[in-house]
Amino acid sequence: ESDTASEISFQFNRHKKSPSIGSHSSDMASVSSVSGSVLSVYSGDFGSVDAQGTVEFALDYDEKNREFQVHVSQCKDLAVVDEKKGRSDPYVKTYLLPDKARMGKRKTSVKKRTVNPIYNEVLRYKIEKMVLLIQKLNLSVWHNDPLGRNSFLGEIEIDLASWDWSNRKLNWYPLKPRSLSAVNGVDHRGVMSLSIKYVSPGSLGKWPKNPPSGEVHIWVKDVKDLLQLRPSGVDSFVKCYVLPDTSKKSYQKTRVIKRDTNPVFNHTIVYDGFHTEDLKDACVELTVWDHEKLTNHFLGGIRLGLGTGLSYGISVDWMDSTQEEVAFWQEMMLAANEWIEGLLPLRSL
Repeated sequence: ESDTASEISFQFNRHKKSPSIGSHSSDMASVSSVSGSVLSVYSGDFGSVDAQGTVEFALDYDEKNREFQVHVSQCKDLAVVDEKKGRSDPYVKTYLLPDKARMGKRKTSVKKRTVNPIYNEVLRYKIEKMVLLIQKLNLSVWHNDPLGRNSFLGEIEIDLASWDWSNRKLNWYPLKPRSLSAVNGVDHRGVMSLSIKYVSPGSLGKWPKNPPSGEVHIWVKDVKDLLQLRPSGVDSFVKCYVLPDTSKKSYQKTRVIKRDTNPVFNHTIVYDGFHTEDLKDACVELTVWDHEKLTNHFLGGIRLGLGTGLSYGISVDWMDSTQEEVAFWQEMMLAANEWIEGLLPLRSL
């Protein structure tokens, strides 16, 4: 079934007052920071204000400094957010897509009490030209709310591969409602093919009496359509934890597949020490990473569990499985000793 296999013993400490939330992996620490960035991309209020008005900006690439520059000049006739006071406090925000987390957001200052703000600011990205040409620029305008519930005022999305780089002049562009790419999942990060199986206690046949626990088998087959962070592709590998345990004994990973956005891993991981009741409170977290010398970059992941928000009676943010992930896990629980096949979309965690 696979060219590599891992087997580790997994035991929950049921007497702990709280689950382990620490990590011995620097990459796991960066998951939380990456997730925060990703989740902020489309956070805010989309429904209360209709997009209107225009934005004036220009694009340029500084070959000498290897820097992409967005010259944000001004906006006109923006929507009014606070109708009673007749005011909006707008600012402009940019992302490079599809990997919003990697390059991060840039934003202008906030201009208060105006629907015709003037910025004259330059938003800068240090990025190679060849990498830039496989990105899209998402430029959006927002009303800044002191309580953090910012309101979306409109956006424009530009495919940089087809951009005329000889055009360095300021031009006006109409602001549009939230793009279809955002609604339909601009955060698409690829799809993982895998199988899982729960081997119930007493079914292994290697104990004179029933073994004290069962096993969870995870067969990571392949991933398709990963984010391409470099022109040469991506050097990817998969990490696995069984939460709430984030210790070294819970951590497993595949080998690195180089320069391939459709890597085939064919890697099986086995966790023993599972009691049947643990399946309700545990969560298998599989994350895909781009391997680089200095740091690994998060590409996407899945969490297999019941998605109840609780683990052993304690509220945890990682018990957040999607409907597809929950259904996959439930099918495994109901069909002990059988391989369950699945095709699940990667997501930000």
